[in-house]
Amino acid sequence: MPLALLALAIGAFGIGTTEFVIMGVLPQVAGDFGVSVPTAGWLVTGYALGVVAGAPLLTVLGTKVSRKKMLMFLMALFVVGNALSAVAPTFGLMLAGRIVASLAHGAFFGIGSVVAADLVAPHRRASAISLMFMGLTVANVVGVPGGTYLGHAAGWRITFGAVAALGVIGLLGVARLVPESGRPPAPDVRAEFAAFRNAQVWLAMAMTVLGYGGVFAAVTYITPMMTEVTGYAEASVTWLLVLFGLGMFLGNLAGGKLADRALMPMLFTALAALSVTLLLFTFTAHHKVLAAVTLTLIGALGFATVPPLQKWVLDQASAAPTLASAANIGAFNLGNALAAWLGGLVIAGGLGWTAPNWVGAVLAAVALLLSLLAARLDRRGRGDAAGRVVAGSTTGAVPEAVARPGTTRATQVTRTT
Repeated sequence: MPLALLALAIGAFGIGTTEFVIMGVLPQVAGDFGVSVPTAGWLVTGYALGVVAGAPLLTVLGTKVSRKKMLMFLMALFVVGNALSAVAPTFGLMLAGRIVASLAHGAFFGIGSVVAADLVAPHRRASAISLMFMGLTVANVVGVPGGTYLGHAAGWRITFGAVAALGVIGLLGVARLVPESGRPPAPDVRAEFAAFRNAQVWLAMAMTVLGYGGVFAAVTYITPMMTEVTGYAEASVTWLLVLFGLGMFLGNLAGGKLADRALMPMLFTALAALSVTLLLFTFTAHHKVLAAVTLTLIGALGFATVPPLQKWVLDQASAAPTLASAANIGAFNLGNALAAWLGGLVIAGGLGWTAPNWVGAVLAAVALLLSLLAARLDRRGRGDAAGRVVAGSTTGAVPEAVARPGTTRATQVTRTT
């Protein structure tokens, strides 16, 4: 594999770290700025909303320059945002820094995936893309716990300064290692937007928002929950985040493999199990061992839904997937924003630190219902298509793709259904 993939993985590592590390230092940030923890939760919500807006916008704008130059611009934007967060004298400027950094998130992964695939032979493209995304996965096992530990030991500003330094390394790596390429061909924007006329695309993104959001309703406020309710020392949160990251890593791997075999059944199972586990977390959060086990399961089940959800969106927008794919990256982060906001509401309403868990359980349960609806609509659509083929065969109007030479029409209809 070319060394350019290492530069992309470092960038992904930094982006993954800054997205999630805020959850480990949220009480410290809130205390320094003199705001409540639910108010500080806007640092999660603001970042997520920035990804929602930035992913499709910068992906489209990125077609005006070469991919290498766009990746360098995105990493520079990431560095500026994290540096501003590190030195921000007020909560408002801290929030502004988070939003600036977030704008690079979705477009970096969207454009970086294309670059990674172009660096290798066609039969190795999936492996190349997975190596880039491994940076994001490793961030949740190493970067987030490490950043949390650093924040507790030396202050949260040092954490964001270190993340900005990671961004500089990623920027230099892209500049040095990623080969220059010509400007990509301009996309057919009309065709890309036409994909959103399909109700299934919107349904798929709604599943993404609610299913992924269920995880972050609980995890956004994990530090005060584990210290105030479970009784862990603040320093122990680092190791709890390691367990959560390991769960994410394993769940993501398992979700991809199982989704290749049976996508929707796997998604049904993961969402149902996630909803139940989040509900149980309301009770297991009062016991140290059970809380640690439950947190690991939430990471595994939550991220087991990512591959099938992403693939479902791509399948439903197969004719023009670029913008839909970028929008779905935004949908994951819209789920983060929604969950952080709802979790903050129930905490501010006096329902306790464990209240976000049952909020997450409800979100995951609604995502499950939507997935069942999507599967039913998909079956009905395929049934209607098969019916049209049968009707066409009775009048001799059978599409060439259906009545291929050497096969009977009846056999082709059976395959369609």
